[in-house]
Amino acid sequence: MTVTVFGEADAATLAQAERCALEAEAMLLMADNHKGYGMPVGGVAVYKDKVPPAGVGFDIACGNKAVLTNLNLGDIEGRLSRLADEIFASLSFGIGRKNATPVVHRVFDDPAWDEVGFLKSHPDLKKKALDQLGTIGSGNHYVDVFADEADRIWVGAHFGSRGLGHAIATHFMKRAGDNPNILDETPNTLEVGSRHGRDYIKAMRLAGDYAYAGRDWVCETVVGILGGKIIEEVHNHHNFAWQETHGGESYWVVRKGATPAFPGQRSFIGSSMGDVSVIVEGVDSDLSRAAFYSTIHGAGRIMSRTKAAGKWRKRVVEQKQANGKMKKITQWYTEGGAVDFDAVRLRVAQAGTHLRGAGADEAPEVYKKLSDVLAHHGSTVKIIHMLRPLIVCMAGGDEFDPYKD
Repeated sequence: MTVTVFGEADAATLAQAERCALEAEAMLLMADNHKGYGMPVGGVAVYKDKVPPAGVGFDIACGNKAVLTNLNLGDIEGRLSRLADEIFASLSFGIGRKNATPVVHRVFDDPAWDEVGFLKSHPDLKKKALDQLGTIGSGNHYVDVFADEADRIWVGAHFGSRGLGHAIATHFMKRAGDNPNILDETPNTLEVGSRHGRDYIKAMRLAGDYAYAGRDWVCETVVGILGGKIIEEVHNHHNFAWQETHGGESYWVVRKGATPAFPGQRSFIGSSMGDVSVIVEGVDSDLSRAAFYSTIHGAGRIMSRTKAAGKWRKRVVEQKQANGKMKKITQWYTEGGAVDFDAVRLRVAQAGTHLRGAGADEAPEVYKKLSDVLAHHGSTVKIIHMLRPLIVCMAGGDEFDPYKD
């Protein structure tokens, strides 16, 4: 099968897409594509009556939410630095974090917790999900404050289903016959009518609702810190499998790092900390139909995390505890990276963006220009709003995460 490519794809990403195409009816790469685990980020795979857990990926229901507030730039301009500090201190960024503010949500009453055997037999996973709801994670996950072309204030968030999604993905990848530790393994599928297939879809949808709940809470919390109210919302997953009709046929469309863009559907597409983000709207066209109404989810990497930040190293140090005893602590650090992140911080600050956290692997130079990426999708979407970053909050660059992409 020929893989449809928007823009360009390097040889490794294309080879990965070709392996994914073995069981698919169609395989596409959006213009922000790059190599991922099992299936490329920016990949769209179309199936009849089956789904690949590795195609959806580890971070089930990772997605973007943007909210328009009733605030204007003048309402917050003089206190951006203080607001950045408060946002960063009030939210939980990083791996394995718990939310200091317990969140009560109806997602924990979903029957899937008892109907899916894997979830029912792991009650500790529900407890972990309760603790993590509203935490952001690491890698390219962020919480931003923007101003649009009319200086109206928006808040944006990008993250997924946290440890819940990772556990679901790992379990069902194994049920499909995948080894979750192998980067280049061809994703295997589950028949949607099989027991494991039905359970996976039910668990995936639960993870989706959980991710929506987390992004809802974060956006509401940040808008509260700003002192505003939400007046409009744009919210989409980009790691998910949807049952859709195309050309009169029913398909399962798996988008990994790709956003649904049906006619009239709005999406928030984030960029790097040094570039504008956008609100787009799907447009009906021949090209849109050929893309199975899909578009990009971000700018797309052009430099690997390892090249940007350096190789991860581990050291064990001893720290004295309050009781006087010494405890061995494992620390992760990087060395040999190509990006001078101190220089990046200075450049970002001079551009007027208040950055908290982040590291060399998220510097603007590791990404494509969003405008260039969007140009490859031509008549499939139109830009509704341009969002320039005022505050960017992310996990620190010292967060070791083997599944950041």
